[in-house]
Amino acid sequence: MTDPADHSRLSLNTETTHGWSLLDAAAGAAAAGLSAIGPWRHLVQETGLAVASRILADHGLRASSLCRGGFLTANDEAAVKASLEDNRAAIREAAGIGAPELIMVVGGLPAASAPGGPARPYPAAAASDPARDLVAARSRVADRIAELVPYAAEHRVRLVLEPLHPLFAADRAVISTLGQALDLADPFPAETVGVVVDTYHVWWDPQLREQIARAGATGRLAAYQVCDWLLPLAPEPLHSRGHVGDGYVDFARITTWVRDAGYTGDVEVEIFNQQVWDTPPEQTLATMSERYTRYVLPYL
Repeated sequence: MTDPADHSRLSLNTETTHGWSLLDAAAGAAAAGLSAIGPWRHLVQETGLAVASRILADHGLRASSLCRGGFLTANDEAAVKASLEDNRAAIREAAGIGAPELIMVVGGLPAASAPGGPARPYPAAAASDPARDLVAARSRVADRIAELVPYAAEHRVRLVLEPLHPLFAADRAVISTLGQALDLADPFPAETVGVVVDTYHVWWDPQLREQIARAGATGRLAAYQVCDWLLPLAPEPLHSRGHVGDGYVDFARITTWVRDAGYTGDVEVEIFNQQVWDTPPEQTLATMSERYTRYVLPYL
């Protein structure tokens, strides 16, 4: 029988308590009885690697992941070079805080002016635009993952590909399904490239059960992130993530599939939502823990 007080696998992704420093998040997670935290890079960079690592150790926490690397779809030489350099820095940061996984949001089309921004105009007098070529963008992701794998392996960090909901294919991730992520991961050793199941992004996928099983069978099921899908969508759809149990996601079923695929790692709660961010973070942590206990833990 599952112990309802067992939070040994529950991890706080630091964007859930947006506005807290890494020290605040670590202290809050430890006070809530958590054993893990998933920092975002800007918090690690604010403190520096040595201090960030010490903060986690002082609070008895492990790093479940580091968010995020990626944005690999640029089609000009300078942007490609900058992207690869930034991802190598992210790999070093993950290794420096003891995070075994670097979450990779692979990037949208070069036609996007910015995440959530308007499209750049077509070239003058052109009927087609390479910056809108989705197939080519995915091919560039494959090429750049291949360039990064040896560096990640050297630092003992696994690159973890995250499929995002198709809403974000234009500006954030040209990988939309778990199957696409696994296809990109397949050429590489499982210990160097894995995938993450994020319920907000993949709950709708009619092939989800089969692809979770495939990820487990091939040793690529590297991370499990949970939050709910809320309607109506926020003006920024990315901020329509909500507390587990407040929306449409079937956590019992998806968690059972993840469990049956052999996953035994951390369960990271990652929420982007202004109302949640406006709530006192201690209250957010209490709600997060209660919802995990009710909707996720019984099925792990």
